[in-house]
Amino acid sequence: MLFYVVVYDIPDNKRRKKVHDLLEGYGKWVQYSTFECVLSRAKFDELKKRLGDRLNLEEDSIRFYPLSRHTSARVETWGVGPVITEYPSSVIV
Repeated sequence: MLFYVVVYDIPDNKRRKKVHDLLEGYGKWVQYSTFECVLSRAKFDELKKRLGDRLNLEEDSIRFYPLSRHTSARVETWGVGPVITEYPSSVIV
């Protein structure tokens, strides 16, 4: 499992809503166009495939920042908003 910060810039309201709704099923919405997701490699690959069906790469931009457990533990949050997404305490395979 890896921790991913997913950020996007999508000028079209309809596509942006579709991407937002899809990402809600994979992670936690933390800022306007930013999600934190803890995903297995298979779930990450699934997410990328599903996002590909919703994007126009001539107009849209999406970025995936993978963070290790060690690195994500060092993330600082200031101000209002949700706390950083936690890794699950156990994983059922």
